[in-house]
Amino acid sequence: MVTPDEAIEAIRGAGGAQPGCRALHAKGTLYRGTFTATPDAVMLTRAKHFDGSTVPALIRFSNGAGNPKQRDNVPGVRGMAVKFTLPDGSTTDVSTQTARLFVSSTPDGFVDLLKAMRPGLTTPLRMAKHFLRHPRLLGALPVLRDANKIPASYATIGYHGLHAFRWVADDGSARFVRYHMVPAATESYLSAAAAHGEAPDFLTDELNSRLDGGPVRFHYRVQIGGPTDSTVDPSAPWQSTQIATVGTLEITGPETEREHGGDIVVFDPMRVTDGIEPSDDPVLHFRTLAYSASVKLRTGVDRGAEAPPA
Repeated sequence: MVTPDEAIEAIRGAGGAQPGCRALHAKGTLYRGTFTATPDAVMLTRAKHFDGSTVPALIRFSNGAGNPKQRDNVPGVRGMAVKFTLPDGSTTDVSTQTARLFVSSTPDGFVDLLKAMRPGLTTPLRMAKHFLRHPRLLGALPVLRDANKIPASYATIGYHGLHAFRWVADDGSARFVRYHMVPAATESYLSAAAAHGEAPDFLTDELNSRLDGGPVRFHYRVQIGGPTDSTVDPSAPWQSTQIATVGTLEITGPETEREHGGDIVVFDPMRVTDGIEPSDDPVLHFRTLAYSASVKLRTGVDRGAEAPPA
């Protein structure tokens, strides 16, 4: 299997992973907020942040590229990561993005794609060869195209978890779910022409202005996997239409105290809590290793015991 350092090097070769920055989703802004679960959530998981009490949340909106200066008015995947603080002071993370599917079922396939995408005269030929070796990726192109649309606001787009997690309730019942963060506001996007006139940081500026008028809300929903839905392949769409709303995320304002003076914030989907278990998805497990390599690259610090077990 490819190593985390090889993955970081491939991201660098494709135009990302700059020193001092996250390997991907390098440009982002932190916000504070709260999360309150619905009464139905306790029927799905015994995780403490779903018991109905209101818990603090740290939220990061981002552009997907490794370039920290990427303009907001160009197409690209957007991300929303959430860190929930539980009553005992521990935390658990959720990582979502505008893409409903990942581009590969394995870390090796992802790195192969990054190598094919390296800028150069032979890029079209390399990409054509990659599609020949991975024909299923062609079917995912419409999904990826939609994920790259330019939003009118970070608050007017939906974000989706790529991986399956096993939720366990108090009665021992269990099911696999995928996460979706659905905006309370109407979904809204910009045409290329309309986006052209927007400022490089308009998404952050717009969200900050929006928050001056009150909280921004997202409905936290889970898609409950069916018998034929893969729990280990993040590139495979689920057919299940069973959806449950498990809570409301309320974003109240910018978070300006974090990531200063050596404070390192990592949103790691493998950081779970009792009542939530990671699936055997190899990409999910690889992400913790890649995040540790990314933290080392941008800060020089080893995550050590802070990193969830991969």
